[in-house]
Amino acid sequence: MEKSYNDFWTGGKGLMEKRTGKSRDVIEIDLLEVLIVLLEHWLPLCLVTVVAGISVLFACHFIIVPQYASTSILYVLSRSTSITSLADLQIGSSLTADYVEVVGGRPVLDRVINNLELDLDYAGLAEKISLENPNNTRLLKITVTDADPELAKEITDEVAKVSSNYIAQKMDQDAPTIIQYGYSDEEAVSPHTMRDSAIGAVAGLLISSGIVLLIYFMNDTVKGPEDAERRVGLQVLGTLPFEEDWESEKRHTKSEGKRRLVR
Repeated sequence: MEKSYNDFWTGGKGLMEKRTGKSRDVIEIDLLEVLIVLLEHWLPLCLVTVVAGISVLFACHFIIVPQYASTSILYVLSRSTSITSLADLQIGSSLTADYVEVVGGRPVLDRVINNLELDLDYAGLAEKISLENPNNTRLLKITVTDADPELAKEITDEVAKVSSNYIAQKMDQDAPTIIQYGYSDEEAVSPHTMRDSAIGAVAGLLISSGIVLLIYFMNDTVKGPEDAERRVGLQVLGTLPFEEDWESEKRHTKSEGKRRLVR
């Protein structure tokens, strides 16, 4: 009775597997085999890695335009606001969040464009400006990035001035204090030549390795007796030559026989 019960469930399980179409095939990848495949193709992999790194290095030096950044800082806590209570500090933090929206708004940026006579529209200038409010501070950092370091300084200073005046006029608040004007730094913030070149070389190595492994694993042809034993798991007892090899061997044997007769 126990045997029939087990047979019943075993048969049911097999039937369920047939109905659902589930497969028990598991693809196993041997890491040693992967390493051997990569080592067999070490020369093209190295060439691709070097070419990718040199290409990014060339692009950083001759194609990508260096960008420079300049930062001005506004202090939100006004003269009329004390710092003796937690409520005052919370008000300062709330004002900072409001000022982020105001400084990046269109009225302020349009006025900056008109004052400096910039050949930019609102969207173009907004892309150059980044606003940051460090945690637990009432500071608002205005950073401008441009290919010209002097122009970056002029823009960030003008944004700080216009923002301070605009806030005093439109929001009925004391003007935020400008505690730091922009600076003209000759050191570019992008691109990072060495870092980007290293990233490009590593990316080239990973992509080329992936392509080599993909081609290898997609090729399901049997390459020899050892490959057949590895794939099937059975020992090869003998091999037969291909038809082309057999014909060439026959021609070679006939030619050798003719040479002997001539001699």
